[in-house]
Amino acid sequence: QVQLVESGGGLVQPGGSLRLSCAASGRISGPVAMNWYRRIPGKERELVAGISSVGRTTYADSVKGRFTISRDNDKNTVYLQMISLKSEDTAVYYCNLQIWGSHYWGQGTQVTVSS
Repeated sequence: QVQLVESGGGLVQPGGSLRLSCAASGRISGPVAMNWYRRIPGKERELVAGISSVGRTTYADSVKGRFTISRDNDKNTVYLQMISLKSEDTAVYYCNLQIWGSHYWGQGTQVTVSS
């Protein structure tokens, strides 16, 4: 069983920065991809950023150049560094772990960008 715990969300002003963390626990072996999704109010959940088992990263067009995903395999933790935040980034952000076709999700952390 895999458990994911997110942290780092909160209220930030436009143009500000936040760093989200997601710590995974349990038996984790094999090729692991870790991702950040978000659900913006009134919209479907979308992939924000992902990092593969070999470190390849991908980003949604809306966040390219502003968000950076990284991982610490020894700590089983994935991060999302967010800068130049906009009001449209306001959402619940979810950590996702994929391994051997199985998906695991965190509970989500609220990010609110507002003056």
